Amino acid sequence: MVTEEDRKYIGRAAELAEHGKGFVNPNPLVGAVIVREGRIIGEGFHARCGGPHAEREAFRNCTEDPRGATLYVTLEPCCHYGKTPPCTEIILEKGIARVVIGLTDPNPLVAGKGIAILQNAGIAVESGVEVERLTKQNRVFLKYITTRTPWVVLKTAMTLDGKIATYTGDSKWVTGEEARKEVHRMRAEYTGIVAGSGTVKADDPLLNCRGVAGCHQPVRIVVDSAASLPVTSRIFRTAKEQPVILAHTAKAGAEKLETLQAAGIETLLCTEQEGKVSIPDLLRKLGEKQIDSLLLEGGGELNASFLNAGMVDEVVAFIAPKLTGGREAPTPVEGKGIARMNEAIRLREVESGRIGEDIRIRGVVEHRK
Repeated sequence: MVTEEDRKYIGRAAELAEHGKGFVNPNPLVGAVIVREGRIIGEGFHARCGGPHAEREAFRNCTEDPRGATLYVTLEPCCHYGKTPPCTEIILEKGIARVVIGLTDPNPLVAGKGIAILQNAGIAVESGVEVERLTKQNRVFLKYITTRTPWVVLKTAMTLDGKIATYTGDSKWVTGEEARKEVHRMRAEYTGIVAGSGTVKADDPLLNCRGVAGCHQPVRIVVDSAASLPVTSRIFRTAKEQPVILAHTAKAGAEKLETLQAAGIETLLCTEQEGKVSIPDLLRKLGEKQIDSLLLEGGGELNASFLNAGMVDEVVAFIAPKLTGGREAPTPVEGKGIARMNEAIRLREVESGRIGEDIRIRGVVEHRK
């Protein structure tokens, strides 16, 4: 039977799991807490891909013998050999009496097998605690492990009248300093950043993470069907310092591809769809490279391509209290658009709030069935 105390300690484990954000991909965020007689005697979290799992860290940090104690863990303990030994082994070895689990692990290598091993050894197991909270926390892992394609977040910054730049193309800066700092924090959280060739040519961005202590630098992915990336661009010139993947179609010239490769850029041939890079094919190929999450920082056309393909999972919009007007000024989502309002792509689980002088709205895309 699950108690309020169980929920409290799973909640603490979830807080610990957050410390792995941006470092454990494509592994899940996991936290663990060991409790005896209402006292926490050990805590741990999965800190980096290839490093010890949360359970082993919690045992390592124990202040007393955990035999007979209860282990709280946000995700079902693994039961297979990978980069680390199975966590079920150390749980049995340490004599844990009861295990409370947040989510069962959909990874086919686990998927209930970890629970079965513990139960067959006589350990009391409770699972399915704080499922909604933990599903949201591990949304990237849960999508990636079941589909082998990345979780995609469309990030945009716009004025109150829906413009991402003025009619002249000037976009520095749409939002204030606090919102821009938040974008760098977001970049640290995802494995890759995606932009289109138009954005790269217009803005010459670096697409890196700045001002976030200890952040990893995401893979920069440029969607550029003709491989037209300028050799003068900052992305081209820094390819050996921070990884770049250029996704193109068969229309790209061999000589230009060789130039890009010589600069340290990985070129990725994708199938063509309506004259452009096929977004579903791109995501499949990125998934094969263990890229489990993407921050989409494209212009209106690329955003429309991802949305029309049904490949956006989440939207984060920063809205500045400014008006620019201009019928030719670019907007966050362009393309042809929809014909009827009842066909609009809807968001659920919507959250909103202030960030500096701007408003941030976040929501999960409600995919059409």
